[in-house]
Amino acid sequence: MEWRQQSSVSCADAFVEAQRWIEEVTGKSFDCNDFRAALENGVLLCDLINKLKPGIIKRVNRLSTPIAGLDNVNVFLKACGKLGLNVSQLFHPGDLQDLSTRATLRQDESKRRLKNVLITIYWLGRKAQIDDFYNGPQLNFKAFEGLLGLALSKVRFRVRWT
Repeated sequence: MEWRQQSSVSCADAFVEAQRWIEEVTGKSFDCNDFRAALENGVLLCDLINKLKPGIIKRVNRLSTPIAGLDNVNVFLKACGKLGLNVSQLFHPGDLQDLSTRATLRQDESKRRLKNVLITIYWLGRKAQIDDFYNGPQLNFKAFEGLLGLALSKVRFRVRWT
């Protein structure tokens, strides 16, 4: 199987599993079929982490402005840090921004940004499973193996040949 095909299949499984887990934990559904757009305003992410560790985020900004969304995403990422996730396990707040109108955006750049979000969700799910503070729905880590395996194999390849 070609690398690009394997990558898209691996990501598809991870997207489906991440959405399932977020919806089951929060009790809320994605309002659209676009993974990025559903998480862009940060509300679902804040609701997710508040279900994992109640009260970790005191206030969620529910205004429908880009600044409010960026604020929510930053608050979510800080809460992930409080739970023990490392900076290297967190996506960048800009990874959820809609970049479809940029003329210079490469398609693989958009995919890379969403993979970063998936990796953060993976680590958050692992953290929830091993800590005592959470006993709700579990994330199926197997759905992320292809995504993480590709990332790890690329790192090993670089280390071996540099």
